[in-house]
Amino acid sequence: GELAREVQTAPTEGGTQPETRRPRAWDPRPSTLPLCDPLLPPVSPTLGTGTFGRVFLVKDKKSRAFFALKQMKIPDVIRLKQEQHVHNEKEVLSEVNHSFLIRLFWTHHDERFLYMLMDYVPGGELFSYLRSRGRFSNATGLFYTSEIVCAIEYLHSKEIVYRDLKPENILLDSEGHIRLTDFGFAKKLTDRTWTLCGTPEYLAPEVIQSKGHGRAVDWWALGILIFEMLAGYPPFFDDNPFGIYQKILAAKLEFPRHLDFYVKDLIKKFLVIDRARRLGNMKNGADDVKKHRWFKTIDWEAVPLRKLKPPIVPKVSHEGDTSNFDVYPEDDWKKDPPVAEKDLEVFKNF
Repeated sequence: GELAREVQTAPTEGGTQPETRRPRAWDPRPSTLPLCDPLLPPVSPTLGTGTFGRVFLVKDKKSRAFFALKQMKIPDVIRLKQEQHVHNEKEVLSEVNHSFLIRLFWTHHDERFLYMLMDYVPGGELFSYLRSRGRFSNATGLFYTSEIVCAIEYLHSKEIVYRDLKPENILLDSEGHIRLTDFGFAKKLTDRTWTLCGTPEYLAPEVIQSKGHGRAVDWWALGILIFEMLAGYPPFFDDNPFGIYQKILAAKLEFPRHLDFYVKDLIKKFLVIDRARRLGNMKNGADDVKKHRWFKTIDWEAVPLRKLKPPIVPKVSHEGDTSNFDVYPEDDWKKDPPVAEKDLEVFKNF
C-alpha cells in the first residue's frame, strides 16, 4: 500500500507552487493546508510515538516531497499540563535555521489535535545504530560529538537551551549527518529556568536539585552522551529514577578500560557538579569545548558545512523510505471527542 497519505500544501504568493523540492525554512504566514481534516484516513506508517502524540510520514502532492507530521492530542496535552512545552517547541523551531537541526514548516490546530509539519529525516535515530553496534569507536563518537557541539553552540547563541539531548533525539539524514529533533523541552532563556524535565539518566545535578538551570545542562548531557556512545551504557543508571538521581549527585565516574585518555578527560570536565566550572559554561563558552585535546583532529570550520565524512551512511532506498524506523502498532487513537471551545483558547496562536 501507499506509504504516506498525499497532502496538499498551500500555494505561495501569486498562487503557484515553488519549483524547489523543499519549502523554505520557516514561513510565518498562515497556511491553508487541508491536511488537518481529522476525517481523512489515518496516515501510515507511524515513525514515532510520545506521551500525547505521534509522528507520521506525509507527502506533498505537488512537489512530491516527504515530510514528518507531528500530531498531538489536545486533551492529553492539557491533562499533562504540557501547553507551555508545546508553545516553547513552536517558538524555538520558528526561530532556528541550522543544518544540524530539524526544520518546522507549518503549525495548525483543530478541535482535537495540534499539528507540526517538519523535515522528514529518513536515516532513523542514532539510538538504533548505537544499540545494534553495542558501542561506537572513538572516531565515530568524535564525529557525532563534533556535529552536536556545533548544534548546541548555535542554540546557545540564540539564547535557547535544548534540555533533552539523548541518542533517541538525534536523527541521521540520508548522508549520515545529524539532525536534532524533539524540541518539546527546549526553552528561550530569560534567566535561569526552573522546570524538572528531561530523561533521568541525562539530568544535570542542578536540575535534580531545583537550583535553576541554563545552558550548562546541555554540556552535562553531552558528557553523558559521549560516555554512552563509547561505553554502550550511560555512566549513571539504576532500576528506578531516584537511584539514578543519587548517582548523578554523587557524580562518581567509572570508565571502561578501552576509553581514550583525552575523551575521559573531556567527559570529566563536562560532568562537573559545580556548573560554574563545567566545560562549555565558562566565559569562552563552546570555544573552550572546541579547544579540548580530544578534538585536535577536527576542522571546526568544516563541521557545520557538513564536510566531515560520516562514519555511518544509513540505507535509504528512496525519499519516503521508513525502514530505518521502528514499527509501531497503527491503533486507532483518533476517537477522542472534540475539545470544548474554552479549552482551545490557550492554543489560539498555534
